[in-house]
Amino acid sequence: MVWIHLLIVLLAIFLGARYGSIAIGFAGGLGVIFLGITGASVTQDDIPFDVIGIIMSVIAAIAAMQAAGGMDWLVSLTDRLLRKNPKRITQLAPAVTYFLTLFAGTGHTAFAALPVIAEVAKENKIRPSRPLSISVVASQMAITASPISAAVVFMASILEPMGVGYLTLLSISIPSTFLAVMLTSFLVNFLGKPLEQDPVYQERMARGLVQFRGAHEYVGKKGAKTSVFIFLAAIILVVVYAASISENLQLIEDPTLPRNEAIMSIMLATAMVITIVTKIKPAVILNMQTFKSGMSASVCVLGVAWLGTTFVNEHIERIEALAVVPSEVVNAV
Repeated sequence: MVWIHLLIVLLAIFLGARYGSIAIGFAGGLGVIFLGITGASVTQDDIPFDVIGIIMSVIAAIAAMQAAGGMDWLVSLTDRLLRKNPKRITQLAPAVTYFLTLFAGTGHTAFAALPVIAEVAKENKIRPSRPLSISVVASQMAITASPISAAVVFMASILEPMGVGYLTLLSISIPSTFLAVMLTSFLVNFLGKPLEQDPVYQERMARGLVQFRGAHEYVGKKGAKTSVFIFLAAIILVVVYAASISENLQLIEDPTLPRNEAIMSIMLATAMVITIVTKIKPAVILNMQTFKSGMSASVCVLGVAWLGTTFVNEHIERIEALAVVPSEVVNAV
């Protein structure tokens, strides 16, 4: 039966990948149904509600900040920074996307900076794939170091029983990931041919297919900066509270609000504060690209994680048996 269940999982993943986007989560739910029909035990305990809740609440706060103009303001700052130092774009671009993701807890914020990075690179005759490639990697690395990302919260819950606290995890993950990104940023300067020697780029230039949009035209909203500062204050509050209830400090004993619940509630409250202070309409938040992509990611996590966890829990004994290294092999090594 394990092979039938494995085939169902693989087919569900293939179907989701075939249609893409939110359909990945839909296919995961379809796979769960077939696992149940073929004898697998299906329970809602296999759903990572904490991860999904954190993603949804953080995305809600980011979407509110975007609706207030905060994201546009951050992009304008990125544009000005890169244009002042275009020759350093392969170092500055990944640093920007790293801190944007570290700041927001999700890579969706870094997407807005990618067009600016590509434009500045082309204008200065720098191969765009160089800063773009490391910038995307930097954004993903920052997810493993962000104080409010679901990945860090999940890892902290695993490591804390082993004596590694939340602050200790951040003190290791933040400098190590940032250093790795910065060192790699120097290597990407050697990737691909320079634009002057690239025949495809030169041909597109000759045909007039390469266009330059110029500097980012920023039209600021009244509450744009305020929304960013409110979001930043919320992150600081999350870190301080999580540190206060951690086993290392234990400034607050027997907290009535655990860390995961604190992150979700603080982020939702942040969205509410931004909505009130900047006087944006809540309905506008639903139309923000970050909200749409974030909610799509939540559905994907729901479907795929439920599918995978159901399969693993059903066959955990066989998986553990296969994972055990025979003593003969250990002795031989």
